[in-house]
Amino acid sequence: MASNAEFIEALNQVEREKGIDKEVIIQALETSLVSACKKNFGASQNVRVTIDRENGKVEVYAQKLVVEDAQNSFVEISLEEAQKINNLYQLGDMADILVTPRNFGRIAAQTAKQVMVQKLRESERDILYNEFIGKERGIVFGKIQRKEKKNIIIGLGKLEAILPPSEQITREDYNVNDKLRVYVLRVEQTNKGPNVSVSRTHPDLVKRLFELESPEVREGLVEIKSIAREPGARTKISVVSLDPNVDAVGACVGQNGYRVNAVVDELRGEKIDVVSYSDNPAEYICAALSPSKAISVYIDEETQSARIIVPSHQLSLAIGKEGQNARLAAKLTGWKIDIKSDKDFNPYDDAFDELDRAISAGKIQEADELS
Repeated sequence: MASNAEFIEALNQVEREKGIDKEVIIQALETSLVSACKKNFGASQNVRVTIDRENGKVEVYAQKLVVEDAQNSFVEISLEEAQKINNLYQLGDMADILVTPRNFGRIAAQTAKQVMVQKLRESERDILYNEFIGKERGIVFGKIQRKEKKNIIIGLGKLEAILPPSEQITREDYNVNDKLRVYVLRVEQTNKGPNVSVSRTHPDLVKRLFELESPEVREGLVEIKSIAREPGARTKISVVSLDPNVDAVGACVGQNGYRVNAVVDELRGEKIDVVSYSDNPAEYICAALSPSKAISVYIDEETQSARIIVPSHQLSLAIGKEGQNARLAAKLTGWKIDIKSDKDFNPYDDAFDELDRAISAGKIQEADELS
């Protein structure tokens, strides 16, 4: 190398500024120089390259087996000749014979440059990966850079993330330079750097947004028990307070709906229902069917099913457009839900006779006047 001292100083500077261990670079360089030596000088024997950690001096050694009488000078050396180099050598040792080529400095300098560039790139990849692996299953803020086929490429500062078609909301428009928050699905290390996949449809995107908006959720005073989401259309979340002095629904909705509206805005108008979780299935299911109000609930715990009686004028509200409200309530609670209007209630209906018999037998619980 042109200036060994300058090389060592450069390594020290890289170590200070980039956090790359100088020893890691030197060891990688020594390995690369062995290959360079064999390639450029056709060395058939084993060679070892050393770099002095203090002054940067590069030396190449041929490694030969110490034998009584050497037959192959490329790989063997006699005990007598070996002890002229170092009198400590014994039979069976591997002797290092200095064979540094005269113009090896030029090759060393070229190799050093290549190794430095490679290690810097690897370090930058590792730094980015370590930074973003901690954000997996969290949300990040980014800007749409471009579209590649059906993928949306989102800039996240020093790297880009991929929003694949399966994680895009059908009703959303994704325009270049739009800013948005996304949920980090996966962070994978590759030869080209971290590969980050993100989502706009994942239910936990809603959870993380509420953690941003509500200190009570962020601090664990309010727990989000369940989320049922139809991305771009409607989401229901159930919440419970772990502090008797904190109203769980109020903590998520905020004064005049400020907090929930901030989440709705981030999701570009997706409607959100925040309901109270309850260990009582009847109460929980009725809350999940909000904004409709139930008159009666019949609960069959054995089959995890419920029949809900609502006022006739609220039947369409309870079911929702194309069944969405009932579908989300069922997904939120984990119960099968059948909704009937009070006008459809017929005490002589076989189905209701069966319910009455089940209630009498204690198989089904009935909750009346829930409105």
